[in-house]
Amino acid sequence: MHWTTGLILFALTVMGMEGFAYVAHRWIMHGPGWFLHASHHRPRRGNWELNDLYAVIFAIPSIVLLLGGVQLGWWPGFAWIGVGIAAYGAIYFGFHDVIVHKRLNHRYLPGSAYMKRIIQAHRLHHVVETKAGTVSFGFLWAPKPETLKAELRRRDHAGVRAPAGQSVSPD
Repeated sequence: MHWTTGLILFALTVMGMEGFAYVAHRWIMHGPGWFLHASHHRPRRGNWELNDLYAVIFAIPSIVLLLGGVQLGWWPGFAWIGVGIAAYGAIYFGFHDVIVHKRLNHRYLPGSAYMKRIIQAHRLHHVVETKAGTVSFGFLWAPKPETLKAELRRRDHAGVRAPAGQSVSPD
């Protein structure tokens, strides 16, 4: 396979993974997989949470495709797809775990409008501590924060975590 075809497969896979991540986050993690994901919506105790098992689960297809495409004689495009899945996982880790949740110590402050928007959207996702009523399920694309806040207001702030000793009131 020509390397340009591989790069196209890689790029399409990384882009497609955002759609997959949205669907998995909205309908699996906030659905039947809530038993693992709930740990991510509560304060973390220690370095790990049950939700981290999703990284292992979502790495399996990448590993299998890489192994098959490189070592087992499968179609070479599978290796490029496996690398695309792994790249999305690395981007996700860097954005979500490092930048947003600061699981590694850093001093990064978002400067671009894009980074500010995506971080604020993710934080608005986390103000809801229940599996239902949450907004913004994407990781690298998100609606404008004003849209998300309006949706939370429309839902009468159902499930929104109130500051200690306070009740949630409309903005």
